[in-house]
Amino acid sequence: MAELELKNLYDDFRDGDTLRAYAKIIAKDAAKLDRTINIMEVCGGHTHSIMKFGLPQMMPKNINFIHGPGCPVCIMPKERIDHAYVLSLQPDVILVTLGDMIKVPGSSGSLQDTRAKGADVRFVYSPLECIKIADKNPSKTVIFFAIGFETTTPMTAVLVDQIIKLDIENVLFHINHVTVPEVMRELIDSRDEHVDSYNNKIDAFIGPSHVSVITGAKIYDEFPRDYDRPVVVSGFEPVDVMQGISMIVKQFVENRCELEIQYKRVVTNEGNKSAQKLIDTYFDKVDLFRWRGLGSVPESGLKLKNEFIKYDAESVYKSVLPITEIEDHRLCICGDILRGTAKPPECTIFGTACKPSTPIGSCMVSSEGACAAYYKYGNLI
Repeated sequence: MAELELKNLYDDFRDGDTLRAYAKIIAKDAAKLDRTINIMEVCGGHTHSIMKFGLPQMMPKNINFIHGPGCPVCIMPKERIDHAYVLSLQPDVILVTLGDMIKVPGSSGSLQDTRAKGADVRFVYSPLECIKIADKNPSKTVIFFAIGFETTTPMTAVLVDQIIKLDIENVLFHINHVTVPEVMRELIDSRDEHVDSYNNKIDAFIGPSHVSVITGAKIYDEFPRDYDRPVVVSGFEPVDVMQGISMIVKQFVENRCELEIQYKRVVTNEGNKSAQKLIDTYFDKVDLFRWRGLGSVPESGLKLKNEFIKYDAESVYKSVLPITEIEDHRLCICGDILRGTAKPPECTIFGTACKPSTPIGSCMVSSEGACAAYYKYGNLI
């Protein structure tokens, strides 16, 4: 019965008639505009929903999607992947991580390759599983390679909190958490400074709702206020996305520029204050964090606070970790795709040398990557 109710709930937010009704509303409003509106969906989850349900095909010609960098696996530079690679091969180490990290290629290979060499690399759904792994392997050092945006940061913070409170001594952390507003700011600034170099200016953003559940929608206040870019925080189902697009277009028609929440059934302006407090307890901003394809973005990453440095794998294993910045394969245009200045089919190796079974770029590896979405759901340009 519960499964049937869940299916019916999904059906409501994927209903074809509702999508077509929103498409008509968007087309009617867009016809009142004498310009193209370029909308960036920051999160890869939105990209997959947009592609899976054919939303670009439902848009009028003057509404254009720009795919953003919001995939935590995709934006990880090769040198950070190399850290995971090297750490996994250290004596008596168990490397634990989330998601699609196993297949992301660094300069020497992927974690899939180190597993083939005998490394103990494990993938978990919850960081808290590290506690059980550490308990069962007291003679090993468990390193949690933490990735993700504000959505997954609280889970890492909870693990840090438990490790300290339980006085567990054989768990370390390699922190790769990044934050959304700083990279949005970077994308606007870099485009506005060199606007002639880009075909598409970002006119508005679809904000990721799962980030906003933690941080609150307030983190996007600066974009309509300081950058004249409206932001609509939207859910990930296609009806959510279509309503979010409609809200953005309506703002342009009415000459407004505001932060709005489409996903009101979950997102508030203030967010989860308990999660925010826990993050602030254990993490500080880094001065610079290098994003794959985007370069170093100020204060866009997190690190353990200095008082918890003994739990920091980067500090403990500093002598063996590579420090050189490494660029992508010369034929890979993941950087342009993550910046939103190119789309996957424009890459000469898309779908040929680079595909999910043999990924060359990070955008093809991750289930949230734009290249993976285009490969799976169709080469829309």
